[in-house]
Amino acid sequence: MADLFTVTAPLLLRLPDGTLKVMAEVFRHPQGLLYFDLYWDRQPVDAGIHVVSGEVRGIGPWKIGDSIITLLGCHGSHPEQAADYAAWQYYIEQQGRDFPSRASIELLAREHGAQPDS
Repeated sequence: MADLFTVTAPLLLRLPDGTLKVMAEVFRHPQGLLYFDLYWDRQPVDAGIHVVSGEVRGIGPWKIGDSIITLLGCHGSHPEQAADYAAWQYYIEQQGRDFPSRASIELLAREHGAQPDS
């Protein structure tokens, strides 16, 4: 597949406890990766941004620590999360200019230790 940090398709994170999270944004982080939840912009700033620690391995699916990252909706899987992602995309579209710019998102990621440009 590809390097996790260059994939433009939506990604799904499965945490060790089985929880599934759609990642709205993904960045390199010294501890592994940093991701933003869907609707991160409507939550207190630290509530919607998370670090997953570990070495990123694989070319899709990817492993990081005890978590696994796959493409969302790959082979028709995870319809609930795919619907959540579609609603998120619609939300962003409706926000228009009120939604944070790419530069603002990258700045916020850097403030949380991410390395967006690497």
